[in-house]
Amino acid sequence: MTTSGSDVTVESVVRRVVADHRGERGPLLPVLHAVQAELGHVPQEAIPVLADALNLSRADIHGVVTFYHDFRREPAGRTTVRICRAEACQAQGADRLVTYARETGLTLGETSADRSVTVEQVFCLGNCALGPSVEANGRLYGRVGPARLGSILNGTLDGTVSS
Repeated sequence: MTTSGSDVTVESVVRRVVADHRGERGPLLPVLHAVQAELGHVPQEAIPVLADALNLSRADIHGVVTFYHDFRREPAGRTTVRICRAEACQAQGADRLVTYARETGLTLGETSADRSVTVEQVFCLGNCALGPSVEANGRLYGRVGPARLGSILNGTLDGTVSS
């Protein structure tokens, strides 16, 4: 399989990434992060290549990819929204944000049918004093309520970090 519109194959990316991590002890996690950084996810066809290159079983690779929530098995949407669910944000109303996302048809950990938005939960964005916090495509927002989350999900909120 080639990656989106290029001649680079998943196998060639995986083998290059593994080569970059040769000599490291326990390189699986850094390799998976690097593969996802390049491809946007860890595709199923990468698993046997990783298993071969790292001398691990396919079950070992699959187990790690499915255990850690940071790894995606499918490409994310154009916008990735991460809702903080840690204690400080929970105390400030993060559950309302999760409920709002669900009411708009977005399931945590999944991408919308039109591939526009992926909504994820995280357990700390380091913005505890301004909870509940949300991160959208790497931009941090504090004191987010349902209406503001709606603007973020729809891409109508400007890109500034807000408090």
